[in-house]
Amino acid sequence: MARKIASDTDAGKSNVIQIEREVEPPVNSAQPNDSAERDAPKGVGRCILVADDDSAIRQLLRTLLEEGGYGVEEATTGQEALDGLKSGTYDLVLLDMRMPDMTGIEVLKQLREKTGEVPVIFITAYGSPNIAIQASSLGAYSYITKPFELDDVLHTIDLYFERRQLKEEVRALRSQIEPRDPSERIIGASPAMHDIYMIIGRSAATEATVLITGETGTGKELVAHVVHSNSTYRHGPLIKVNCAALPETLLESELFGHEKGAFTNAITQRKGRFEMAHKGSIFLDEIGEMTLSTQRKLLRVLQEREFERVGGSIPIKVDTRIIIATNKNLMAEVEAGRFREDLYYRLDVIRVYMPPLRERKEDIPLLVEHFLDKHRYSLNSPPARISEEAMQALVEHDWPGNVRELENTVQRAVVMSQGGVITSHHIVLSSSSDRQMVEVGRMVKEATPLAEILGQVEKMALTEAMQVAKGDRSEAARLLGLERPALYEKLQEFGLSS
Repeated sequence: MARKIASDTDAGKSNVIQIEREVEPPVNSAQPNDSAERDAPKGVGRCILVADDDSAIRQLLRTLLEEGGYGVEEATTGQEALDGLKSGTYDLVLLDMRMPDMTGIEVLKQLREKTGEVPVIFITAYGSPNIAIQASSLGAYSYITKPFELDDVLHTIDLYFERRQLKEEVRALRSQIEPRDPSERIIGASPAMHDIYMIIGRSAATEATVLITGETGTGKELVAHVVHSNSTYRHGPLIKVNCAALPETLLESELFGHEKGAFTNAITQRKGRFEMAHKGSIFLDEIGEMTLSTQRKLLRVLQEREFERVGGSIPIKVDTRIIIATNKNLMAEVEAGRFREDLYYRLDVIRVYMPPLRERKEDIPLLVEHFLDKHRYSLNSPPARISEEAMQALVEHDWPGNVRELENTVQRAVVMSQGGVITSHHIVLSSSSDRQMVEVGRMVKEATPLAEILGQVEKMALTEAMQVAKGDRSEAARLLGLERPALYEKLQEFGLSS
């Protein structure tokens, strides 16, 4: 049901209000009411203060909000709003920007000084960028411009409470697996992240090997920290090894140590990472880069919980929690003969898949808030704030670099905005060519055949050309130096003809 408020304004005040309602089809009583629970009002138990000197606007909003299940109280002036907030507790304030005794900005400033953090949505007839910046800098959640659609108002309010509820759910879930180090936090409230919390919570206290998979930058190392911090091995160290950063000869020595004289320059005995991780955890990152020879020795550690130093013959027992991470498809590596099948099944006990950020975009606002708090402009600065337009730009981006790229983008925006209000002008996103190079790099690391890589690059070039040409195939063919029939064939070949 679409509902609109249309207003003729004089200095921002409405004097004509019309509500238009589309005629809805009658409900078929014979149909099952499966959606009753889904369509139930969302505002039950929540109270909103509506502060506006226009009685018609107040009555309109009261009707709208009460239909949505919200409790409503009214204030006709800024001072009444301040007095009401002193004596009562409200979950949200709808605040008119212009009232007889003071502006909404003045009211919000006093609210911050006297009552602390109170969520506010402004109602204004002046939707200028300055208003948005002022409101955001004082901590307003959003603003609504007159004339407005009633459904948009209700959607904005519902969205605020949904985000607040998601934060509460995440805090509850995280309390079950909260790491000892506050910096070791997993951020997210999407269904995929809920599944990850459950898996970590159920497996952390066991001795089972954990295999963490996912693209680069998704937070696999962070999961390793959380698993260790909640395990029975948490009082011991977490030893990290990046298997991709060391050649085979050094990797074996790093993992298992060596005896004096085992090779040139081995002038003393040296403990390996497994030995250091005794009674703790060892995190083997990018295990897909490990050679078959080293894989064989790792398999023995997993099976027998013992190893020998390079150049040694005495077995060394080890008691450690093993956590593995890779951005490769290990089963594909097994089929290609680059990874031992028996080792794969030894590792694949508890699997945690970290989805790319493009598959859990609903987590982006939570991540942004976390990074704003983490990367303050100075030690004594409050967290920077972000406009709705800037947040929307972040949500719509594909993030080929995943969470790591998002963090870098937010940190850069905090610096460029000098810790104030981040607008879309402060957001610098990677271009399509950057994303293509990241995608090519990913395929190379996954040992994708060259013919397949070239095919994907060709597809990306066709897609880009069609976007630049705004769907004009003749122009796209010109950009790519192709004849039109050749372009048509290519589009059909890659399923882009539509």
